Amino acid sequence: MSDPRGTIGYIAPEVVCRTIGRVSHKSDVYSYGMMVLEIVGGKKNVNTRADRSSEIYFPNWIYKRVRLCEDPGLRGISNEEDQEKAMKMVHVSLWCIQTDPTNRPTMSQVVDMLQGSLESLQIPPRPYLSSPPRSPTESPSHLATGHS
Repeated sequence: MSDPRGTIGYIAPEVVCRTIGRVSHKSDVYSYGMMVLEIVGGKKNVNTRADRSSEIYFPNWIYKRVRLCEDPGLRGISNEEDQEKAMKMVHVSLWCIQTDPTNRPTMSQVVDMLQGSLESLQIPPRPYLSSPPRSPTESPSHLATGHS
């Protein structure tokens, strides 16, 4: 592939920057994760009109909320069962958008995670391309090495 092609906000980092990894089926997993995150969150994944810089990149904003066990403010969720399904989709999406393609699940694993329980899902490490942490509570020790 000579020139990277794709929709801004959905294109996997390795498509643009070859030092991150090779383009593979995991590139599609990234795009899927971004799409699901946008659908569940009811927001575009990049909001250039946001008042605060922390709200510009939606995956970073929602990751912080999930990491701190705060309500991610998902719109249109009316009951506890739907809230749990939405949170499961958010967790899976955050795994799908990991910067390093080797840290992303396969689509078979995505299906397994979606069919499993929310409690069985761990919060993934913060993707490298997200904003740097601003406080010690936002910086788990495993993120310093880039490993989960």
